[in-house]
Amino acid sequence: MSNTKILNKLKNQIIVSVQSSFGEPLYDENVMIAMVKSVMAGGAVALRLAGARDIKNVRSFDKEIPIIGITKPKKIPENFEELVYITPSVADCDAVIQAGADIVAFDGTMRERPSGEKLSEIIDFIHSKGKLAMADISTFEEAENAANLGCDLISTTLSGYTKESIEVNSALGKNPEEPDYELLSKIVKNVKCPCILEGRIWAPEQAAKAFELEAYAVVIGSAITRPHEIVKRFIKKGSKH
Repeated sequence: MSNTKILNKLKNQIIVSVQSSFGEPLYDENVMIAMVKSVMAGGAVALRLAGARDIKNVRSFDKEIPIIGITKPKKIPENFEELVYITPSVADCDAVIQAGADIVAFDGTMRERPSGEKLSEIIDFIHSKGKLAMADISTFEEAENAANLGCDLISTTLSGYTKESIEVNSALGKNPEEPDYELLSKIVKNVKCPCILEGRIWAPEQAAKAFELEAYAVVIGSAITRPHEIVKRFIKKGSKH
C-alpha cells in the first residue's frame, strides 16, 4: 500500500495501540496476537505496536493493515519523564521497518537522544526507507520543530509525560487525567502537518471531541488493551470505600 493510501486510510479513524510491557500477563506473544485480532474484529483500521516481535507476528497473517511501529525498553525507567526512550535511534527505526511497520513513531521532542543522533537524522532515515515518520511530541514548540524537519504525522502522545510538558501543562492548569485537547487544537490551527490525538482517552465521547477539533485520527490504547489499568480506574473512581 502506498504512503498516500495509508494516510487516507487513517483519516478520521480509530487506531488501536496494542501493547504490553515485559513481565505483564498479556506480554505472551500468542495473547498479543489474540488481542490484535480482537481489536481488528471491532473495526480498528490501524495498529500501534511495540517491538519487532509483535509487528512480525501481525504481518504473518495480515499484510495490509497499517502498522505504526515503535520500540520501548523492557522496563520503563522511573525517571521516564526526563528520557528519550520511544524509538530513540536509527537502529530502532530500522528494526521496526524490517519487521514490517508502515509508519515509524519516535520521540519527537528536542531533547538529546541517547545515541547522540539528531531528530533530523531519524526522520531522514525513515524517509530513505520509503516509510512515514510520526513524531510523538509533548509541546507545541516540539510539534512545530518536527513539522519543519519534514515529519509526516504529529501525535500528542507525550503531552504530560515529559518534564517540559508537565511544567507547561501545570502552568496552564490542564487536567492531567484528560486528553490534551488544547495542544491538539493549537497544532491543528497552526501547523501544516496532520495531528493525531493520543493519550488518556478513556471514553468514546473523548474521541468524538477530538474529531470535532479536527484530529486527523485518534489512537486509543489502555482503555481497550490494558485490563489492569481499566480495573484500577474502576477501583479508584467507581468502588465504594
